[in-house]
Amino acid sequence: MPTPTPEETAVEQANAAFYRAFEKKDLTALTDICSQSIDSLCIHPGRTALKGWPAISASWQKIFQATQYLEIDTDIQSIQVTGDLAYVVLIENVRQVSGRRQAKARSMATNIFERMGGHWYLVHHHGSPLAQ
Repeated sequence: MPTPTPEETAVEQANAAFYRAFEKKDLTALTDICSQSIDSLCIHPGRTALKGWPAISASWQKIFQATQYLEIDTDIQSIQVTGDLAYVVLIENVRQVSGRRQAKARSMATNIFERMGGHWYLVHHHGSPLAQ
């Protein structure tokens, strides 16, 4: 496997920060890594597209409030950087506890990052369920 470029490493670190915030249910950390743009998009597995940070952050807040425990492992399939845009294609393995219910889910996800002011921000997250 070739050595990642500095840009690919930075995108991989931004992607890891997103999943750390997700797993820790930390909306403040999530806000730091996500773009606040009205054009940002988020598609949770099996759901419709949410556009703009107010709708996206509200959806994460609902997920975090309804979930007692999250454990997320990722398997990165590809990282591609072209100028100030980058995408990460990966598999998410999520273990979630809500109330007395425990669930495991696998999703194929694409995260698109944009470099702004020298930092990579998540502008698009799309998760699609994988058959178990």
